[in-house]
Amino acid sequence: MLVIERLKQQAKFSMAETRIADYILNHLAEIPTIFIQELAEKTFSSHSTIVRLCQKLGYSGFRDFKDAIAEIVYAQLHSAEEVNANFPFHPLNTPSEIAKKMGDLTISTIQRSLIQLDDDQLTATVNTLMDAERIFLFARGDTQLRARSFQNKLIKINKFAIQAEEYVDTEWNAVAITEKDCAFFMSYSGILHPYTKIMHYLNEKGVPIIFLTGNPDSDMVPFATHLLLTVQEEYDFAKIATFSSQTAFEYILNTIYSVMYTKNYETNLRNLKENQELMKAGLLADME
Repeated sequence: MLVIERLKQQAKFSMAETRIADYILNHLAEIPTIFIQELAEKTFSSHSTIVRLCQKLGYSGFRDFKDAIAEIVYAQLHSAEEVNANFPFHPLNTPSEIAKKMGDLTISTIQRSLIQLDDDQLTATVNTLMDAERIFLFARGDTQLRARSFQNKLIKINKFAIQAEEYVDTEWNAVAITEKDCAFFMSYSGILHPYTKIMHYLNEKGVPIIFLTGNPDSDMVPFATHLLLTVQEEYDFAKIATFSSQTAFEYILNTIYSVMYTKNYETNLRNLKENQELMKAGLLADME
């Protein structure tokens, strides 16, 4: 997960660690060149407390942590203008200004998603999907639209996914899943109690479970075989629309599909050409 998000998740921090994290978040541009002694003085803390916080965030020490912050600062300097993900425009904006803001939001969301995307989890997710006899997609609301788009793409590589929520047959689909299949859950909030119950059941059955979410603290996380995190600056309710989260989901799903495509690249291209010819001038073209 992005180091900035880890610094904001302060539930398990001590008071001193919280003070250090808040200072870093408020002075990001200074951190790549700051010395540990200077940071300790500015935050009224000790060297050992700073190192302990860095290790709690997943880094070997302060230098390793500073390198991660430097990458973020560099990316921000070369990224699109920052836009509020929840209220990206206001009534006085012209249409062209709104278009610019939406473009910047889309770019920054994808950049943020890319930084957080774990290569090992992505590879494992693709392998699981490729090996699965059947793929069951669990998604609701706006996210189900992304899932349907993903389902449509999979047809192009001869993989046929099942919408588990179709016709409200969620539980019937859940009990039919076997360890030879794959269950793919998608929920940005990660707060769907029915899904938690189903994931627990599938986990005990030994079914491979993929979970795409923006909530690292979701109750569903412990049951996932493969976890794909994309934390955005988007609130659960106070927002105009799910611009950022759905852009992130679509980007990740498109990436997964693209990697799957490369697994049999030449075969997929050959099938594409043959199927196009069949639809244009073959048997299907005469069917009316």
